[in-house]
Amino acid sequence: MADNTAGPTAEPIEPSTPEEFGLVQVWWGDGKGKTTASLGMATRAVGHGYRVHLLQFMKGGTGTVEDVRGEYNAIAALPGFSYENAGHYGWHGFLDGSDDDEHAARAQGALERAREVLDASADRAADEPLPAEGDPEDGVDMLVLDEVLYAANRGLLDPEDVVDLIESKPDHVELVLTGGHERPDYVLDHADLVSEVRKEKHPLEAGHSARKGTEY
Repeated sequence: MADNTAGPTAEPIEPSTPEEFGLVQVWWGDGKGKTTASLGMATRAVGHGYRVHLLQFMKGGTGTVEDVRGEYNAIAALPGFSYENAGHYGWHGFLDGSDDDEHAARAQGALERAREVLDASADRAADEPLPAEGDPEDGVDMLVLDEVLYAANRGLLDPEDVVDLIESKPDHVELVLTGGHERPDYVLDHADLVSEVRKEKHPLEAGHSARKGTEY
């Protein structure tokens, strides 16, 4: 008789091909947890042997948040998970001394990079597993564009360019877009999953700063 008290056990991760990927997800809202949710889902995908790439917009570090975030160290330890940060130091529009034109240039560059990754993914055979040690240039199963909606909402990207990116997505790639406190109406008709992350209470309102291990 099987022992049902032992609980689940980890198994070796072997490169695999997702059978049901290909949807577009949107995570937006004024609450904490949009990036956290997408990273948790990406970790789940990697655990099944799928290839995931995270491309971060806007998050280039500030005086109150360290340049090296905890997720980078964790991602580097996970086979099949890679990341790039295209953010400019500082935060757009916050009068922190950072160059707003540079924020826009970095965001545009990140959008072009996303196109490159999607184009590479279109060129690969959808039924052939991607090696865990591969590069995004070899294609991916899931692409997470963190804060891309925030960049569009703030005018760093043209919303129509974001829509064009979605429409050019290969059928077998899961595309995840996060960010923004404003409802991204321009992408909602193109999304299969839309989650609004709502704030009821946040420690920042009580004077707490961003905390290592929770916010970065």
